[in-house]
Amino acid sequence: MVSPLPTICVLGSLNIDLVYYIPHHPLPGETLTSSHSDVSPGGKGANQAVACAKLSRSRTLEDASIKVVMSGAVGADAHGSTLANSLQSYGVDTSEVVCRQSHTEHSTTGNAIVMVDERTGQNRIIITPGANASLRPESVTNLANLKPSLLVMQLEIPLDTVLQALVTAKSAGIPVLLNPAPAIQLPEEAYDGLTHLILNETEVALLAQVEEAELEDLNMVEKTASKFLAKGVQNLVITLGARGAYYMSKKGQKGFVPAAKVDVVDTTAAGDTFIGMYSVLVVEASSRNLEFDICAAVTKSTFASAKTVSRKGAQISIPWKDELILT
Repeated sequence: MVSPLPTICVLGSLNIDLVYYIPHHPLPGETLTSSHSDVSPGGKGANQAVACAKLSRSRTLEDASIKVVMSGAVGADAHGSTLANSLQSYGVDTSEVVCRQSHTEHSTTGNAIVMVDERTGQNRIIITPGANASLRPESVTNLANLKPSLLVMQLEIPLDTVLQALVTAKSAGIPVLLNPAPAIQLPEEAYDGLTHLILNETEVALLAQVEEAELEDLNMVEKTASKFLAKGVQNLVITLGARGAYYMSKKGQKGFVPAAKVDVVDTTAAGDTFIGMYSVLVVEASSRNLEFDICAAVTKSTFASAKTVSRKGAQISIPWKDELILT
């Protein structure tokens, strides 16, 4: 009898991305003309689910090492159907994606305006939550029944829902990876026993109440990282953009991994790719009864993110497992 695949459950947002490629980010009062625009599936939750799926199988979808389940909400509109179809095309299970009917509150699918600076590839994003705001704490009661090997969450859904999911997962013994983006202050109990915390410089600055400029110094990054571990975090990764990523764990592992050198085209979904690769490696290690190697995970996740930023788009830019041949 074939053993069932280990499961990653991603609880989070699903958005349609309205992407505009512009010569530079607009100044106050400035009107710009984009060179071109795209409408594509996105949302941090959906992007991370796609990343977990693509990075755990080849393009044939026949060799998956992990089952990926998306839990979230869309509206009863064309955008909702587009998002569900996109997820399914990458092998993501959408049975936990709720479709809000048109007569209910938050009945439209969430969307995001993404402005990409063509010179640098850097983006700026404005989000309308839509159906994502309808995910309430009572909607996470099925987590224990799903019994995932890892629960992945972000903060594009209501905070009280995320906090309830943390409580539910803790009581059920489910490891959690939290990506606190977009960053908002979290209660201290959110960190207690948190298995994995992955965040960028902006998010660290807000949550640790330090100046972002201070994080240019790796000594300050290390000092700040130790504060999160003191709160109860087991494994921490701080992504530092074009510089690379810093990691620290309760087991004493710590270090800096420099970013791979690539021509940056579009940074959209780079962080989601990092989290997807990292999540896959966490679950593959646990399913084989191996000790998780955070250094190797950060190194491979950095490499996967470099592939993503060299392409345009969100989900479409995330590499498949068979594209990641380390040289």
